[in-house]
Amino acid sequence: MRVGIAGASGYAGGELLRLCASHPDLDVAVVTAGSAAGGPVAAVTPALAGAYPDLVMAPMGAGVFDGLDLVFLALPHGASQDLVPELDGSVGAVVDLAADFRLRDPSLYPVWYGEAHRSPHYLERFVYGLPELDRGPLRGTRLVAAPGCYPTAAVLALAPFVRAGVLDGSSVIVDAASGVSGAGRAPKANLHFGAVDGSMVAYGLLDHRHTPEMEQGLSLPVLFTPHLAPMSRGILATCYARPIPEARLDSGAALAILRAAYHQEPFVVVRDDPPATKDTAGSNCAHVTARVDPRTGWLVTIAALDNLGKGAAGQAIQCANLVLGLPEQAGLPTTGVYP
Repeated sequence: MRVGIAGASGYAGGELLRLCASHPDLDVAVVTAGSAAGGPVAAVTPALAGAYPDLVMAPMGAGVFDGLDLVFLALPHGASQDLVPELDGSVGAVVDLAADFRLRDPSLYPVWYGEAHRSPHYLERFVYGLPELDRGPLRGTRLVAAPGCYPTAAVLALAPFVRAGVLDGSSVIVDAASGVSGAGRAPKANLHFGAVDGSMVAYGLLDHRHTPEMEQGLSLPVLFTPHLAPMSRGILATCYARPIPEARLDSGAALAILRAAYHQEPFVVVRDDPPATKDTAGSNCAHVTARVDPRTGWLVTIAALDNLGKGAAGQAIQCANLVLGLPEQAGLPTTGVYP
């Protein structure tokens, strides 16, 4: 399968290239970039030099992808809204890693993203790409919106309890920390080593853009607080919810719900012990656990994942495999890099 990557100079684009290099069926034929266009991939991301010694990044534009089997869009929010209509019909399928087509309700975009959606008629055509929740629609579709990194962690941690009907329907709380690569590759003052090292900070209080995506995935109100952690990659989401009294939920039952939901899922590991972000680095796996506090009655459920893996590029390839009729696990590591 011949694939293309728009936005190959960014972190998610680079991770797509890394994973595609060991994929048995995906051949990267075309990559594009903005300011880095015209230069070799290896000059922008030297770690890829062994796999792509001669691959040059073309300028942004839909025409360079004509005839490809699938195109990954690893672009800043907003760019895909203009590019997708140009790609539609000229390529076999599109997997968008940005938020442009994740929300089903177009009225949410002005509220959370500050501007009206420019291609709202495409929202109903895109399939939300979290295979562990519903992979059926991904098979045969041609347009996929890959979930955000924070929503992937939060929804994987909470959805089994929503589906089991054991939560009381009130708001859930999601506190999550992300590595700095989640903010993209563009230089920013708050992401400099001197600003991040030895520090941790909350941001996006009450208005982070991933909030409506979590609410869409859980069908519950969500109070979400993200944090920037002094690490390159990884997400740790600690989620809190109120079980209904009649569920008589305890820690053993909570873990049993997770195991029942994910026992056949190759990319979700249910653990007795709390997971660490380091456990998932470089892999396409999410590690989850849960506890119920008998003193307060709260359910605490935790998910760790690599924000560039299961939270971005890995998940996009998992979706692409389903779209293209390939084995879902093809080219995707289940083991992390340690230390």
